Parts: sequence; C-alpha cells; structure tokens
Amino acid sequence: MTRVLLLSDLHLPNTPSPLRTAFQAFLDGPARGASAVYILGDLFEYWIGDTEGVRDYGPETAALRRLAESGVPVYFMHGNRDFLIGAKFARIAGIHLLADPQRIQLGGVSTLLSHGDIWCTDDHAYQRWRRFSHNAQVQAAFRTLPEFFRRRIAGTARSQSRRGKASKTMAIMDVNAAAISAAFSRHGVARMIHGHTHRPADHRLVLADREAERIVLTDWRPGLCEYLVVDERGVHRETVGDGVPD
Repeated sequence: MTRVLLLSDLHLPNTPSPLRTAFQAFLDGPARGASAVYILGDLFEYWIGDTEGVRDYGPETAALRRLAESGVPVYFMHGNRDFLIGAKFARIAGIHLLADPQRIQLGGVSTLLSHGDIWCTDDHAYQRWRRFSHNAQVQAAFRTLPEFFRRRIAGTARSQSRRGKASKTMAIMDVNAAAISAAFSRHGVARMIHGHTHRPADHRLVLADREAERIVLTDWRPGLCEYLVVDERGVHRETVGDGVPD
C-alpha cells in the first residue's frame, strides 16, 4: 500500500515546545507506516548553519535518521526560515534535499511540490528579500560570521518579518493567481501542493485546457499538528495522534 505523507510550516523553536514533541511523535509513529515523507519547508523557526542546527535540534535530527534507517525515504524542501539547511545536515539526518519546485507522480497524479513563497509575487518586498537571502555569495558570507552574530541577525530578521506582516494585507501575502496558473502550465501538472501561506485549503481550478487542484498545507500550532496523506483512499488530512487507519 502506497501511503505518502506531506507537511510544512512546523516552525519548530530551538527551545522545548509541544510542537517539537508532536513532530517526534509523528516521526516515530505514523511516519513509520509511510512509503515516503515530504517536508515542504519551514520545519525549523530559523537555521543559522548545519553545525549549530544539529546541536539545537539533536532529538529531531536523530528521529529523522531513525526514520530513514527504517526504510522510509524523507525528502526536504527549503522554506523561507530554514533555507540555509545544507548537505551536512542532510547527511546526518539521512534526508534528501529537493529543489523548489519539484514535479513528481503522487498517487498516479502529476503533482508539483513547493514551499509556496515563490508564487507570492504581489509581496514585492518579500521577493526582494528572498532573492538576496538565496544568493550563494550572501549565504557564504553569512556562514563565516561568528555564531552569536548569526543568531542576532536571525532574531532581527524574525522580528522584522513579524512587523512587516502586521502591515500587509492577507491578499498581498498570499499566492498570486496568475503565478499559479503559469506554474500549472509550465510544469504540465494536474495538482499542486504547497505551504508557506498559513491558509490551509483545497482549491479547485479551471485552467484553459483542464481542471486542476491546489492543496495548501496546514501550519502547525499547539492543538493542530496536521499532515496530508495520499493513499488508496485519495487525498485527506490527518493529525498527529490519528494513527494509521486500518
């Protein structure tokens, strides 16, 4: 039985949290019965480097490794908070890094996976920040800074992000309809799955030549730790604690 699980936007802090407990329960529980697990970005609240990240998130790193060693492949796509995750963490955790976006066959349906922020094209300030922060030279320079300075920069960036969101409309921070249509056309898929917007929903679209669907993953919060399941029943959502259905 094929059973693929997808999740995003957990924003795990580097301090004790019920979200961290739930994620480890997910990895040691329902994920063990999966054919594959896809984490579509923002697993962590911030990431300043692989060495520090492995230290900050030791239990999660070990749980990911256990899952991979049990035979379940784990695929990870960068988000806007953990875009600095690199090959060292992937090797230690036993995960596979994916490009954004990524086209796959999922349950017999051509599907495009993404974190989702690439399609928030109405938020011009964010897109400028994204281009800057994803520049390889900028990232290389950041990694050379002392740890305390990198943590200070990450904290400042998080504060600025919260202030910026408070002054923006939800429409600006959501995906752009034209960008979504263009992505469907460019990649020739019938389904799209992404996170980032924190606006979980199942959208039905009518394109020029076909119908399509866009599924937005749920951001995790205490009391709602949800993941998407694609199996013989179709596409549905479960929460940590649901277990694997009979």
